[in-house]
Amino acid sequence: MANISLQHLDKIYDNNVQAVFDFNLEVKDGEFIVLVGPSGCGKSTTLRMIAGLEDISAGRLLLDGEDITAAPAKDRDMAMVFQNYALYGHMTVYENMAFSLTLRKEDPNVIHRKVLAAAEILGLTDQLNKKPKQLSGGQRQRVAMGRAIVRNPKVFLFDEPLSNLDAKLRGATRREILLLHKRMNATMLYVTHDQTEALTLADRIVCMSMGHVQQVGTPLELYETPANLFVASFIGLPPMNFFNVTIRNGQAVNKYFTVALTDAEKQLLATYEGKEVTLGVRPENIATGGDVQVKVFSNENLGMSTLVHGRLCGEHAADAAITCKLRGWCDYKAGDTVNVLFEKRHFFDKETTNAIR
Repeated sequence: MANISLQHLDKIYDNNVQAVFDFNLEVKDGEFIVLVGPSGCGKSTTLRMIAGLEDISAGRLLLDGEDITAAPAKDRDMAMVFQNYALYGHMTVYENMAFSLTLRKEDPNVIHRKVLAAAEILGLTDQLNKKPKQLSGGQRQRVAMGRAIVRNPKVFLFDEPLSNLDAKLRGATRREILLLHKRMNATMLYVTHDQTEALTLADRIVCMSMGHVQQVGTPLELYETPANLFVASFIGLPPMNFFNVTIRNGQAVNKYFTVALTDAEKQLLATYEGKEVTLGVRPENIATGGDVQVKVFSNENLGMSTLVHGRLCGEHAADAAITCKLRGWCDYKAGDTVNVLFEKRHFFDKETTNAIR
Protein backbone atom coordinates (compact mmCIF):
# COMPACT_ATOMS: atom_id res chain seq x y z
CA MET A 1 0.00 0.00 0.00
CA ALA A 2 1.49 3.38 0.96
CA ASN A 3 3.27 5.63 3.41
CA ILE A 4 1.86 9.14 3.91
CA SER A 5 3.71 12.12 5.35
CA LEU A 6 1.74 15.21 6.41
CA GLN A 7 4.13 18.05 7.17
CA HIS A 8 2.95 21.29 8.82
CA LEU A 9 -0.40 21.37 7.00
CA ASP A 10 -2.54 24.49 7.38
CA LYS A 11 -5.96 25.21 5.93
CA ILE A 12 -7.06 28.85 5.68
CA TYR A 13 -10.27 29.68 3.82
CA ASP A 14 -10.84 32.78 1.69
CA ASN A 15 -12.60 34.52 4.59
CA ASN A 16 -9.35 34.14 6.63
CA VAL A 17 -10.87 31.48 8.89
CA GLN A 18 -8.22 28.88 9.72
CA ALA A 19 -9.61 25.36 10.07
CA VAL A 20 -6.38 23.37 10.53
CA PHE A 21 -3.17 24.47 12.26
CA ASP A 22 0.27 22.90 11.72
CA PHE A 23 -0.91 19.31 11.24
CA ASN A 24 1.94 16.77 11.31
CA LEU A 25 1.61 13.00 10.96
CA GLU A 26 3.60 10.07 9.57
CA VAL A 27 1.35 7.20 8.43
CA LYS A 28 3.04 3.84 7.98
CA ASP A 29 2.28 1.37 5.22
CA GLY A 30 -0.81 -0.64 6.16
CA GLU A 31 -1.63 1.47 9.21
CA PHE A 32 -5.20 2.29 10.28
CA ILE A 33 -5.32 5.91 11.47
CA VAL A 34 -8.48 7.40 12.99
CA LEU A 35 -8.98 11.17 13.22
CA VAL A 36 -11.41 11.88 16.04
CA GLY A 37 -12.85 14.98 17.64
CA PRO A 38 -16.02 17.05 17.99
CA SER A 39 -17.79 18.68 15.04
CA GLY A 40 -15.81 21.58 13.62
CA CYS A 41 -12.42 20.39 14.91
CA GLY A 42 -10.87 20.14 11.42
CA LYS A 43 -10.73 16.36 11.00
CA SER A 44 -12.83 16.17 7.81
CA THR A 45 -11.03 19.19 6.36
CA THR A 46 -7.72 17.39 6.94
CA LEU A 47 -9.02 14.26 5.20
CA ARG A 48 -10.27 16.32 2.26
CA MET A 49 -6.84 17.98 1.93
CA ILE A 50 -5.28 14.51 1.77
CA ALA A 51 -7.82 13.46 -0.87
CA GLY A 52 -7.23 16.59 -2.96
CA LEU A 53 -10.78 17.88 -2.47
CA GLU A 54 -9.47 20.90 -0.52
CA ASP A 55 -6.40 22.97 -1.38
CA ILE A 56 -3.55 22.91 1.13
CA SER A 57 -2.84 26.47 2.31
CA ALA A 58 0.61 25.66 3.68
CA GLY A 59 2.75 22.58 4.27
CA ARG A 60 3.55 19.45 2.28
CA LEU A 61 1.82 16.14 1.58
CA LEU A 62 3.97 13.19 0.52
CA LEU A 63 2.78 9.81 -0.74
CA ASP A 64 5.53 7.18 -0.77
CA GLY A 65 8.07 10.01 -0.70
CA GLU A 66 6.54 11.86 -3.68
CA ASP A 67 5.28 15.40 -3.09
CA ILE A 68 1.59 15.44 -4.12
CA THR A 69 0.67 18.69 -2.36
CA ALA A 70 -0.61 20.28 -5.57
CA ALA A 71 -1.60 17.10 -7.43
CA PRO A 72 -5.26 16.87 -8.54
CA ALA A 73 -7.47 14.36 -6.73
CA LYS A 74 -7.65 12.02 -9.74
CA ASP A 75 -3.87 11.56 -9.73
CA ARG A 76 -3.47 10.70 -6.03
CA ASP A 77 -4.43 7.01 -6.23
CA MET A 78 -6.74 7.30 -3.23
CA ALA A 79 -10.33 6.12 -2.79
CA MET A 80 -12.78 7.91 -0.49
CA VAL A 81 -15.92 6.56 1.18
CA PHE A 82 -18.31 9.28 2.29
CA GLN A 83 -21.01 9.50 4.93
CA ASN A 84 -23.52 9.59 2.07
CA TYR A 85 -23.38 6.35 0.06
CA ALA A 86 -23.83 8.32 -3.21
CA LEU A 87 -24.96 5.22 -5.12
CA TYR A 88 -26.65 5.43 -8.51
CA GLY A 89 -30.24 4.30 -7.95
CA HIS A 90 -30.83 3.15 -11.52
CA MET A 91 -27.77 0.88 -11.47
CA THR A 92 -27.38 -2.56 -9.92
CA VAL A 93 -24.87 -3.23 -7.18
CA TYR A 94 -22.56 -4.74 -9.80
CA GLU A 95 -22.83 -1.68 -12.04
CA ASN A 96 -22.25 0.70 -9.13
CA MET A 97 -19.11 -1.14 -8.07
CA ALA A 98 -17.82 -1.35 -11.64
CA PHE A 99 -18.63 2.25 -12.59
CA SER A 100 -15.24 3.90 -12.01
CA LEU A 101 -13.44 1.10 -13.85
CA THR A 102 -15.91 1.35 -16.73
CA LEU A 103 -15.18 5.07 -17.03
CA ARG A 104 -11.48 4.22 -17.29
CA LYS A 105 -12.36 1.79 -20.08
CA GLU A 106 -10.65 -1.14 -18.42
CA ASP A 107 -10.99 -4.61 -19.90
CA PRO A 108 -14.47 -6.01 -19.06
CA ASN A 109 -12.95 -9.29 -17.92
CA VAL A 110 -10.66 -7.45 -15.50
CA ILE A 111 -13.60 -5.40 -14.23
CA HIS A 112 -15.66 -8.55 -13.70
CA ARG A 113 -12.87 -10.23 -11.78
CA LYS A 114 -12.29 -7.19 -9.53
CA VAL A 115 -16.00 -6.72 -8.78
CA LEU A 116 -16.46 -10.39 -7.87
CA ALA A 117 -13.38 -10.30 -5.64
CA ALA A 118 -14.62 -7.18 -3.82
CA ALA A 119 -18.11 -8.63 -3.47
CA GLU A 120 -16.62 -11.78 -1.92
CA ILE A 121 -14.65 -9.72 0.62
CA LEU A 122 -17.75 -7.70 1.58
CA GLY A 123 -20.31 -10.49 1.54
CA LEU A 124 -22.23 -8.98 -1.39
CA THR A 125 -21.98 -11.83 -3.90
CA ASP A 126 -25.72 -12.59 -3.71
CA GLN A 127 -26.67 -8.90 -3.93
CA LEU A 128 -24.94 -7.99 -7.20
CA ASN A 129 -28.12 -7.89 -9.33
CA LYS A 130 -30.14 -5.80 -6.86
CA LYS A 131 -30.73 -2.05 -6.97
CA PRO A 132 -29.69 0.14 -4.00
CA LYS A 133 -33.31 0.64 -2.91
CA GLN A 134 -33.54 -3.11 -2.26
CA LEU A 135 -30.62 -3.03 0.22
CA SER A 136 -30.32 -2.14 3.88
CA GLY A 137 -28.27 0.84 5.01
CA GLY A 138 -25.39 -1.40 6.01
CA GLN A 139 -25.40 -3.17 2.64
CA ARG A 140 -25.41 0.18 0.79
CA GLN A 141 -22.38 1.30 2.77
CA ARG A 142 -20.65 -1.97 1.86
CA VAL A 143 -21.39 -1.27 -1.82
CA ALA A 144 -19.78 2.15 -1.40
CA MET A 145 -16.73 0.45 0.12
CA GLY A 146 -16.73 -2.10 -2.71
CA ARG A 147 -16.65 0.71 -5.23
CA ALA A 148 -13.46 1.90 -3.54
CA ILE A 149 -11.92 -1.57 -3.25
CA VAL A 150 -12.19 -2.41 -6.96
CA ARG A 151 -9.93 0.55 -7.75
CA ASN A 152 -7.16 -1.05 -5.66
CA PRO A 153 -5.95 2.36 -4.47
CA LYS A 154 -2.84 3.04 -2.40
CA VAL A 155 -4.91 4.69 0.34
CA PHE A 156 -8.49 4.33 1.60
CA LEU A 157 -10.12 7.43 3.10
CA PHE A 158 -13.32 7.18 5.19
CA ASP A 159 -15.30 10.30 6.13
CA GLU A 160 -17.74 9.32 8.91
CA PRO A 161 -19.05 6.35 6.88
CA LEU A 162 -21.27 4.96 9.66
CA SER A 163 -23.05 8.13 10.77
CA ASN A 164 -26.24 7.36 8.83
CA LEU A 165 -26.62 3.86 10.30
CA ASP A 166 -28.52 2.83 13.41
CA ALA A 167 -26.60 1.59 16.44
CA LYS A 168 -26.85 -2.13 15.57
CA LEU A 169 -25.76 -1.62 11.96
CA ARG A 170 -22.94 0.70 13.06
CA GLY A 171 -21.53 -2.07 15.23
CA ALA A 172 -21.81 -4.69 12.49
CA THR A 173 -20.35 -2.45 9.77
CA ARG A 174 -17.54 -1.34 12.10
CA ARG A 175 -16.51 -4.98 12.46
CA GLU A 176 -16.64 -5.41 8.70
CA ILE A 177 -14.31 -2.44 8.17
CA LEU A 178 -11.90 -3.88 10.71
CA LEU A 179 -11.94 -7.27 8.95
CA LEU A 180 -11.50 -5.52 5.62
CA HIS A 181 -8.37 -3.82 6.92
CA LYS A 182 -6.95 -7.08 8.22
CA ARG A 183 -7.64 -8.89 4.94
CA MET A 184 -6.23 -6.19 2.68
CA ASN A 185 -3.53 -4.81 5.01
CA ALA A 186 -4.43 -1.46 3.48
CA THR A 187 -3.39 2.04 4.52
CA MET A 188 -6.56 3.63 5.87
CA LEU A 189 -7.45 7.05 7.30
CA TYR A 190 -10.82 7.23 8.98
CA VAL A 191 -12.67 10.29 10.32
CA THR A 192 -15.28 10.05 13.07
CA HIS A 193 -16.65 11.94 16.06
CA ASP A 194 -17.53 8.62 17.72
CA GLN A 195 -14.84 7.66 20.22
CA THR A 196 -16.07 4.03 20.28
CA GLU A 197 -15.23 3.74 16.59
CA ALA A 198 -11.85 5.33 17.23
CA LEU A 199 -10.95 3.04 20.13
CA THR A 200 -12.07 -0.17 18.41
CA LEU A 201 -10.73 0.46 14.89
CA ALA A 202 -7.50 2.42 15.15
CA ASP A 203 -3.88 1.37 15.20
CA ARG A 204 -3.31 4.99 16.21
CA ILE A 205 -5.71 7.82 17.01
CA VAL A 206 -5.26 11.50 16.15
CA CYS A 207 -7.39 13.48 18.61
CA MET A 208 -8.22 17.00 17.38
CA SER A 209 -9.84 20.12 18.82
CA MET A 210 -10.31 23.57 17.27
CA GLY A 211 -8.07 22.70 14.33
CA HIS A 212 -5.15 21.56 16.50
CA VAL A 213 -3.83 18.05 17.11
CA GLN A 214 -4.15 17.35 20.84
CA GLN A 215 -2.55 13.91 20.98
CA VAL A 216 -1.44 11.10 18.67
CA GLY A 217 -1.10 7.58 20.05
CA THR A 218 -2.54 4.11 20.34
CA PRO A 219 -6.07 3.78 21.74
CA LEU A 220 -4.59 2.51 25.02
CA GLU A 221 -2.21 5.47 25.26
CA LEU A 222 -5.01 8.00 24.83
CA TYR A 223 -7.17 6.17 27.35
CA GLU A 224 -4.51 5.48 29.98
CA THR A 225 -2.29 8.55 29.60
CA PRO A 226 -4.28 11.44 28.08
CA ALA A 227 -2.04 14.39 27.22
CA ASN A 228 -4.41 17.07 28.51
CA LEU A 229 -7.87 17.80 29.88
CA PHE A 230 -9.49 17.79 26.45
CA VAL A 231 -8.28 14.30 25.54
CA ALA A 232 -9.13 13.03 29.03
CA SER A 233 -12.68 14.36 28.75
CA PHE A 234 -13.25 13.26 25.13
CA ILE A 235 -11.85 9.72 25.27
CA GLY A 236 -13.78 7.39 27.56
CA LEU A 237 -17.47 6.73 28.09
CA PRO A 238 -18.88 7.84 30.47
CA PRO A 239 -16.43 10.77 30.48
CA MET A 240 -13.84 11.32 33.18
CA ASN A 241 -14.85 13.12 36.40
CA PHE A 242 -12.87 16.27 37.27
CA PHE A 243 -12.38 18.00 40.63
CA ASN A 244 -10.30 20.95 41.80
CA VAL A 245 -7.89 19.87 44.55
CA THR A 246 -5.06 21.49 46.48
CA ILE A 247 -1.88 19.48 47.07
CA ARG A 248 -1.10 19.73 50.77
CA ASN A 249 1.06 17.52 53.03
CA GLY A 250 0.81 14.41 50.87
CA GLN A 251 -2.91 14.78 50.26
CA ALA A 252 -5.22 16.05 47.52
CA VAL A 253 -7.71 18.26 49.32
CA ASN A 254 -11.10 19.18 47.93
CA LYS A 255 -13.81 20.98 49.89
CA TYR A 256 -15.85 17.76 49.86
CA PHE A 257 -13.15 15.11 50.27
CA THR A 258 -9.49 14.44 51.00
CA VAL A 259 -7.53 11.61 49.40
CA ALA A 260 -4.08 10.43 50.42
CA LEU A 261 -1.49 10.46 47.66
CA THR A 262 0.60 7.41 46.85
CA ASP A 263 4.39 7.70 47.01
CA ALA A 264 4.52 7.93 43.22
CA GLU A 265 1.90 10.70 43.21
CA LYS A 266 3.77 12.61 45.93
CA GLN A 267 6.90 12.55 43.80
CA LEU A 268 4.93 13.53 40.69
CA LEU A 269 3.29 16.49 42.45
CA ALA A 270 6.27 17.63 44.56
CA THR A 271 6.47 21.01 42.81
CA TYR A 272 2.73 21.62 43.26
CA GLU A 273 2.75 21.75 47.10
CA GLY A 274 0.16 24.29 48.17
CA LYS A 275 -1.10 24.74 44.61
CA GLU A 276 -4.41 23.84 43.00
CA VAL A 277 -4.51 21.18 40.29
CA THR A 278 -7.25 19.24 38.54
CA LEU A 279 -7.86 15.68 39.70
CA GLY A 280 -9.40 13.36 37.12
CA VAL A 281 -10.86 9.93 37.76
CA ARG A 282 -12.66 7.70 35.28
CA PRO A 283 -16.03 6.30 36.38
CA GLU A 284 -14.71 2.74 35.92
CA ASN A 285 -11.79 3.53 38.26
CA ILE A 286 -14.16 4.17 41.16
CA ALA A 287 -15.01 1.39 43.63
CA THR A 288 -17.07 1.11 46.79
CA GLY A 289 -15.54 1.14 50.24
CA GLY A 290 -13.57 4.38 50.51
CA ASP A 291 -13.93 7.66 52.36
CA VAL A 292 -15.48 9.75 49.58
CA GLN A 293 -19.23 10.10 50.14
CA VAL A 294 -21.59 10.27 47.19
CA LYS A 295 -25.31 11.06 47.39
CA VAL A 296 -27.11 9.09 44.67
CA PHE A 297 -29.68 10.71 42.41
CA SER A 298 -30.01 8.03 39.70
CA ASN A 299 -28.95 4.44 39.08
CA GLU A 300 -28.47 2.71 35.69
CA ASN A 301 -28.07 -1.07 35.82
CA LEU A 302 -26.10 -2.41 32.84
CA GLY A 303 -25.85 -6.05 33.93
CA MET A 304 -22.17 -6.55 34.70
CA SER A 305 -21.89 -2.99 36.03
CA THR A 306 -24.00 -0.11 37.30
CA LEU A 307 -23.74 3.57 36.47
CA VAL A 308 -24.37 5.59 39.62
CA HIS A 309 -24.94 9.31 39.08
CA GLY A 310 -24.75 11.55 42.10
CA ARG A 311 -23.06 14.41 43.89
CA LEU A 312 -20.31 14.55 46.44
CA CYS A 313 -21.80 14.97 49.89
CA GLY A 314 -21.44 18.48 51.28
CA GLU A 315 -23.37 21.58 52.14
CA HIS A 316 -22.85 23.16 48.72
CA ALA A 317 -22.32 20.07 46.61
CA ALA A 318 -24.41 21.25 43.66
CA ASP A 319 -21.12 21.86 41.78
CA ALA A 320 -19.72 18.40 42.54
CA ALA A 321 -21.43 16.00 40.13
CA ILE A 322 -19.88 12.56 39.86
CA THR A 323 -20.53 9.41 37.82
CA CYS A 324 -19.35 6.04 39.13
CA LYS A 325 -19.29 2.82 37.11
CA LEU A 326 -19.47 0.22 39.85
CA ARG A 327 -18.97 -3.50 39.42
CA GLY A 328 -22.01 -5.74 39.53
CA TRP A 329 -25.71 -5.00 39.91
CA CYS A 330 -26.41 -2.22 42.42
CA ASP A 331 -29.83 -1.26 43.79
CA TYR A 332 -29.16 2.24 45.06
CA LYS A 333 -32.14 4.58 45.30
CA ALA A 334 -32.23 8.35 44.90
CA GLY A 335 -31.06 9.91 48.16
CA ASP A 336 -28.91 6.94 49.20
CA THR A 337 -25.33 7.61 50.28
CA VAL A 338 -22.48 5.40 49.10
CA ASN A 339 -18.83 5.56 50.11
CA VAL A 340 -16.35 5.20 47.24
CA LEU A 341 -12.61 5.31 46.60
CA PHE A 342 -10.63 6.49 43.59
CA GLU A 343 -8.50 3.54 42.43
CA LYS A 344 -6.58 5.41 39.73
CA ARG A 345 -6.09 9.16 39.51
CA HIS A 346 -4.94 11.59 36.83
CA PHE A 347 -3.63 15.09 37.56
CA PHE A 348 -3.63 18.13 35.27
CA ASP A 349 -2.00 21.55 35.51
CA LYS A 350 -4.64 24.26 36.06
CA GLU A 351 -2.97 26.83 33.79
CA THR A 352 -1.82 24.73 30.84
CA THR A 353 -4.47 21.95 31.20
CA ASN A 354 -1.65 19.51 30.32
CA ALA A 355 -1.31 16.22 32.18
CA ILE A 356 1.22 16.26 35.02
CA ARG A 357 3.70 13.46 34.30
